[in-house]
Amino acid sequence: MATAEHRLTYGQFISSRGNEYFCEIDEEYLTDRFNLTGLNTEVQYYQYALDLVTDVFDFDCEDEMREQIEKSARHLYGLVHARYIVTTRGLAKMLEKFKKSDFGKCPRVMCESQPLLPMGQSDVANTSPVKLYCSRCEDLYNPKSSRHAVIDGAYFGTSFHNILFQVYPAMLPPKSQRRYEPRVFGFKVHAAAALSRWQGDQRDSMKDRLKELKIETGFEEEDEELDDDDEEDEEMEGGEGFQGAAVPQQ
Repeated sequence: MATAEHRLTYGQFISSRGNEYFCEIDEEYLTDRFNLTGLNTEVQYYQYALDLVTDVFDFDCEDEMREQIEKSARHLYGLVHARYIVTTRGLAKMLEKFKKSDFGKCPRVMCESQPLLPMGQSDVANTSPVKLYCSRCEDLYNPKSSRHAVIDGAYFGTSFHNILFQVYPAMLPPKSQRRYEPRVFGFKVHAAAALSRWQGDQRDSMKDRLKELKIETGFEEEDEELDDDDEEDEEMEGGEGFQGAAVPQQ
């Protein structure tokens, strides 16, 4: 038989290492059968798993059986979690974790430690593990911890991160067009420079089309900053040229 000290409880699941990406689901949400519609066909030992998740499990069984039920309880919690985090309460809880960078920060230097959000590449369980989404560079990254890397992406779903920024648009960072330019002794690397120019031309072309359509891109302020930087560089170059000029002899 499984002893009391070895039994998994709801509180232990939330606080255990490796579950930092999850937020705590309200008990009222867990006990509302409407929110669990269809999950009974996706989870083995569904009723036992639900009882375990809601802390009403009172069934003595062999250790092997208990392990299976605990595994099902974790899976059930993850599936319910994907539904909960797109509710008003769930979004608010995940927003707080996002603000504290509980999910990590973007490793890309140009993103300036932008907080990441967990997301799935599929809403179907056992398809792909969770990834971390950066809203600044709009790219995906693998979790650093091996404990987090094996979490099912379906426990967060494919829509959560987009819904969060729709509900809290102020949290969406401004897009940046600053890019790293490879150089050797101060000179641009030829092949990379050509590619960079092509990408820059494509970006400028896209911005012109959006401007013609009168669609706000958020690049306007950054364009002004880049223009100011260019003017400062030109002034500095002009000053250096003047200082280095030969002084005619009397």
